[in-house]
Amino acid sequence: MPKFGYKLMTEEHGPKMLVENAIRAEKAGFDFVSISDHFHPWLESQSHAPFAWSVLGAIAHATDRIGIATGLTCPILRYHPVIVAQAAATIAVMSDNRFTLAVGAGERLNEHVTGARWPSVPERHEMLGEAIDIFRLLWKGGVHSWHGTRFVVDHAQLYDLPTRPIPVVLGVSGPSSVTLAAEKGDGIMTTAPDGDLVKSYEAKAGNPGPRYAEAVIAYAPSVQQGLDIAHDRFRFSAFDWSVNSEVPSVQGFEAASQYVRPKDLSSKVSAGPDVEAHVQFISQYVDAGFDHIVLTCPGDDQAGFIDFFEQELKPALSRLEKDRPDDVVPGSAIEGALDVGGQ
Repeated sequence: MPKFGYKLMTEEHGPKMLVENAIRAEKAGFDFVSISDHFHPWLESQSHAPFAWSVLGAIAHATDRIGIATGLTCPILRYHPVIVAQAAATIAVMSDNRFTLAVGAGERLNEHVTGARWPSVPERHEMLGEAIDIFRLLWKGGVHSWHGTRFVVDHAQLYDLPTRPIPVVLGVSGPSSVTLAAEKGDGIMTTAPDGDLVKSYEAKAGNPGPRYAEAVIAYAPSVQQGLDIAHDRFRFSAFDWSVNSEVPSVQGFEAASQYVRPKDLSSKVSAGPDVEAHVQFISQYVDAGFDHIVLTCPGDDQAGFIDFFEQELKPALSRLEKDRPDDVVPGSAIEGALDVGGQ
């Protein structure tokens, strides 16, 4: 049976509401939560961007069972890898080993704020791979220094470490990011039901781990209302990551998306109140080989969506396992990215 997660959209909700939504998600029976880690929202209508790691600490303390993951963190510009290593270790300790670190090469929208040059895709991949090596080095315990191609670590030691290894999941969107995930990571994450990504990852990884994918469920009283909400809050999803990783500002996304219509999102999201339509939409991801499905619901009515999941959607999704074709093999599961530059 696939595991189903709830997306904590820091771009749409303030820090207190994010913690409340995580508590609701645990009570409703979600398997895990995944939190976005942004400095800016995508659109002005989203209107939020709290510091994800502060929220993660509160969630780790306020919950008992639910898996916790980033979705995703960029550990190469806005954060130095040693800071992410320390932050991840702290959340893993606070959550009693419920934490998964999902990383990617990020978006210019968030990473340019320190004034650092925005690197090319190959550079970002190289930086990401080196950052993961630094995580794993520091998580071993003891004092470590590192003089790599991209980063320097000078005599660093983490004093609070979890009792289990922290899974590292990489965002993927094409061949080079899948190769990096197979070499350096414990799993993959993406935003489309692309079975070719799963097959490529499984072929390249010696011991394939979990496959995460985000599915947008625009829950609303009608299909049109759902599409209107998705258009208001999520119309940037009409673009692929060759665009979304490069636009540098909220104003740029407003301009780029001004001609996107609600109906243009009909293939990207499942809109409305019909549980069977949502199950059919989610089944695309399961049939493509993803075993961790992150449900993202744009809009303000998060309590309504979480109730809908508990009362209607979760029971209906339980049918997916028994209804799967015989040639679709369920994947492994570690409790718990997105794009790494469109490659």
